[in-house]
Amino acid sequence: MRRRILSAAALAAVLATGLAAAPASAKELRWAFSSDTASLDPMGHNVTFTYSVLSNVYEGLIRRTPDLKIEPSLATKWEMVEPTRWRFHLRKGVKFHNGNDFNADDVIFSYNRINHVDSNLRDRVAGVAEAIKVDDYTVDFVTKKPDPIMMSQWDTFFIMDKEWSEANNATVPTNLTKGVESYAGRNSNGTGAFIITERTADVRTVFEPNPNWWDKPQHNLTKVTMTPIQQAATRVAALLSGEIDMMFPAPLQDIDRINSNKGTRVISGPELRTIFLGFDQFREKALGTNTDKNPYLDVKVRKAIYHAIDIELIKTRIMRNSSDPTSIMISPKLFPLADQVKRYPYDPEMAKKLLAEAGYPNGFETRLDCTNDRYVNDAQICQAMTAMLARVGIKVNMRAYPNAQYFSDINRPKQDFALYMLGWTPSTFDSHNVLYNLMASWDESTGRGRVNYGDFKNDRINEITGLIVSETDTDKRNKLILEAYQIMHENAYYVPLHQQSVVWAARDNVELAQRADDQFHFNYVTIK
Repeated sequence: MRRRILSAAALAAVLATGLAAAPASAKELRWAFSSDTASLDPMGHNVTFTYSVLSNVYEGLIRRTPDLKIEPSLATKWEMVEPTRWRFHLRKGVKFHNGNDFNADDVIFSYNRINHVDSNLRDRVAGVAEAIKVDDYTVDFVTKKPDPIMMSQWDTFFIMDKEWSEANNATVPTNLTKGVESYAGRNSNGTGAFIITERTADVRTVFEPNPNWWDKPQHNLTKVTMTPIQQAATRVAALLSGEIDMMFPAPLQDIDRINSNKGTRVISGPELRTIFLGFDQFREKALGTNTDKNPYLDVKVRKAIYHAIDIELIKTRIMRNSSDPTSIMISPKLFPLADQVKRYPYDPEMAKKLLAEAGYPNGFETRLDCTNDRYVNDAQICQAMTAMLARVGIKVNMRAYPNAQYFSDINRPKQDFALYMLGWTPSTFDSHNVLYNLMASWDESTGRGRVNYGDFKNDRINEITGLIVSETDTDKRNKLILEAYQIMHENAYYVPLHQQSVVWAARDNVELAQRADDQFHFNYVTIK
């Protein structure tokens, strides 16, 4: 499907006619994000914003509270009946938005669908060997090995209606990179607290409360309207003028302006997302690079780039002290041994020395791909790194563009990049998610290493990734994870940059729950 990006003039017209001309009722929430969700398919796009939006429409067997604790959802309880068998007791009386009953058949169908080769969320069930229907409201999941963290990311393993999916030929997940588009990518039918009643991609999505939701609503909303507004200045103007009630991300340079404006405020807190720089480590010749061979296959070049990046300058100048520099690929809040890996220091002279040793005494020319509407100050960070790399002799041609096209370019099988910047929040809040997706080597049969776009391979990291799935001794498990991060650090497979802050902005009459994983759930919104 061809996606249309609104021009500034067209967007202003949408705001003027679609928002200002239709004043909201006291309980309507109008909010804006920097882009639209690329798909409505709950198994089609492994991006935080997509399953943040869809978590208002679909539900999993479990869910997370605003403070990220696991609680029952479509399953009322669960137990381990054998070391490799988990039994889930399903909630009775639940209906999908179209009126169909929820039962075990939907869970089995959803397991098979999310485990499909075209699913971008196969990691959610990577440790599961089989799903078995015990009866209409009981399902067993048999794991390949004892799996202590199996459920930790199942709040985004959304359950779909088997009958609806089959009737609409939506049994295969949307896969944007392969051009596979499902009916579920444009339509929705969940069990969640809100129903999508109107959608024009890249313009507006309207949600209304589900009157038949099984749970007791915490919100007081009658309608929710989501409008994608790419330009940060336009989002801020819409908030300050009262055309929208809430927005994120809020630009760091406008925090004081928003807080000083009567009736608006900034809401900020720590985020679990890690921003990092990745390399092409599989081609013989890197794209957009003026060398006879791929310089990023040499660890000295990768370390030179690491040493060339002044992370403290990025923190103070670009991120305005709203970031925490990191040395590993997960937030230190999620791994107790994180402080045992130290960042390589900012050292331009060492960078030049390493480049010369690698055979590039005069540097080289290359390309850096970044989003300009996904992460906090993403384009500005890439601009700063471009200048830093120029000082050590690496001329960077930067491409910063909207995330919908960006993810299509860097994702498999295209992998159109030499250097790229990306962010990752482990949906399990556990290091296995990081190792399995970002650090283990690509295995198409299982989906392991799906986000290891640079396609580096380390046998010991692969081994550790398999070991920590079933290791129940916490100390032993943490030591294995630390070893994997140390291997990553020594080989500079990535350059970790920082954990950014969650920075939202809202009108003073909007009460909401801000989550450290940057998900926005309407059920916790009240308008005074």
